[in-house]
Amino acid sequence: MSTKLTLTLEKEVIETAKKYAKERGQSLSEMVENYFKLLTVDTRKIKPKQLSPKIQKLRGIIKTDENIDYKKMLAEELSKKYGL
Repeated sequence: MSTKLTLTLEKEVIETAKKYAKERGQSLSEMVENYFKLLTVDTRKIKPKQLSPKIQKLRGIIKTDENIDYKKMLAEELSKKYGL
């Protein structure tokens, strides 16, 4: 569910951010949402019941020999994808 959020920012920051988002084929709202997701990746917990049945079936099927910090990897990939 999406909820409206009103932010107060300097006009120049908004204009630059809109241009940046447009160059990447995103809306400013998507860019801000993804940034907040990146900032809060460690504090958000996804519960199995929040996942679709198809995704629930996939959980845990990949095994690795090494300890992987998937949260760090996710943050790095989101940063690469959205240029943060």
